[in-house]
Amino acid sequence: MAQADEHRDSIQTQLGEIRNALDSGTFQQVRRMLNGLRPVEIGHLIESSPAPSRKILWQLIDKELEGEVLQELPEDLQAQILKRMDTAAVVELTEGMDTDDLADILQRLPDQVIQEVLAAMSAQDRARVEQVLSYDEDTAGGLMDTDTITIRPRLTLDVVLRYLRRHDELPASTDNLIVVNTKGQFVGLLPLTKLLTSSPAMTVREIMLTDVEAIPAQMPDTEVAKLFERHDWISAPVIDSDGVVLGRITIDDVVDVIREDADHSFMSMAGLDEEEDTFASVMSTTPRRAIWLGINLLTALIASSVINIFQDTIDKVVALAVLMPIVASMGGVAGSQTLTVVIRGMALGQIGQNNISWLLSREFQVATINGLLWALLMAAVAGAWFNDPVIAFIIAVAMVINLLTAATAGALLPITLRKMNIDPALAGSVALTTVTDVVGFFAFLGLATYFYA
Repeated sequence: MAQADEHRDSIQTQLGEIRNALDSGTFQQVRRMLNGLRPVEIGHLIESSPAPSRKILWQLIDKELEGEVLQELPEDLQAQILKRMDTAAVVELTEGMDTDDLADILQRLPDQVIQEVLAAMSAQDRARVEQVLSYDEDTAGGLMDTDTITIRPRLTLDVVLRYLRRHDELPASTDNLIVVNTKGQFVGLLPLTKLLTSSPAMTVREIMLTDVEAIPAQMPDTEVAKLFERHDWISAPVIDSDGVVLGRITIDDVVDVIREDADHSFMSMAGLDEEEDTFASVMSTTPRRAIWLGINLLTALIASSVINIFQDTIDKVVALAVLMPIVASMGGVAGSQTLTVVIRGMALGQIGQNNISWLLSREFQVATINGLLWALLMAAVAGAWFNDPVIAFIIAVAMVINLLTAATAGALLPITLRKMNIDPALAGSVALTTVTDVVGFFAFLGLATYFYA
């Protein structure tokens, strides 16, 4: 932990020195310092800089580093940089990239530029990239890298070792060799650990693993991530509908999927896109946020219209205006707790038709206990505050009603929204806030109207 903190502080110090040199206009010093960093650190520096500085920093990067740095940038920044480049520069930039990374970058380009870049490649590289591009980027096929090493079951381990030595280097994150038959169909895996520790006279068939399943190319990337997490994989083969090996997925690509999914859930709670740029311009940031603010205003107007129905009661009993926000706030917090637990469970694939009733029952019981506990406490406070036992009773009952409603809505809303093909992380919090505000205000003011009328 201490070493990680020291490393992070060291990087921050370097980045700070580069920013100071950039501000002072000493570009030669910036170029030397910038190109002394690793591509991932350069990418972090560019991403952490305002728009004007980004252009200067990119121009100061050595040509041979541009491709590696580009892969470390988020999608929107990649698109901005590629938009300013001509086809020849894009071809030079993408030379030597892994197939999956190259396919990701090409998808940010116009169709005409994609065709020109593909035309400039060798026939073999073009076929590999086109194969990856034929799949949606959110599937295993769009995630895979076609750079694989395949072997046949009948080979001896001695032959396999001689074959591997003919390569300058193995593909990154290679922990298994993929075993295929004469038709290229997946048969099993040969772990490098077994290859190195077994007798060279043995055949691949004798020691290969056959109890493993390859990943179908059409599988969603989120499901791929769950398989990697469940089985602690470093890499896994990808096959088509006929079982033919197309490529492989490695753990670094899966980490990107997990991070993007986490970013999506976190940012969606605020109505923002997961690719939201921290240092985006005012003109690009304002419209994105304005839309969500407009939706929130509409839901707030709905809650306000409920309050307006009981305006006469509020005029008679001023204490209602003081206590009213407490009921809605308690319901909102309780509902958010349930909503977060359910959305997380859905994301992990833990919630289905067979256990949702148990979960709903659990949340209802928790809400009942918490509702009674805090309702009694608030009743005591309100009674002492306003010296009115009636208002103490009203706020206690309203709190229990709203907490039970919040728990039910928090559990059912994500499932309902998912069935409607609406992202629960994006719309769940707004829908929940509307429900708890409306029910809380209606219960509290409705009871007040009944007792004080």
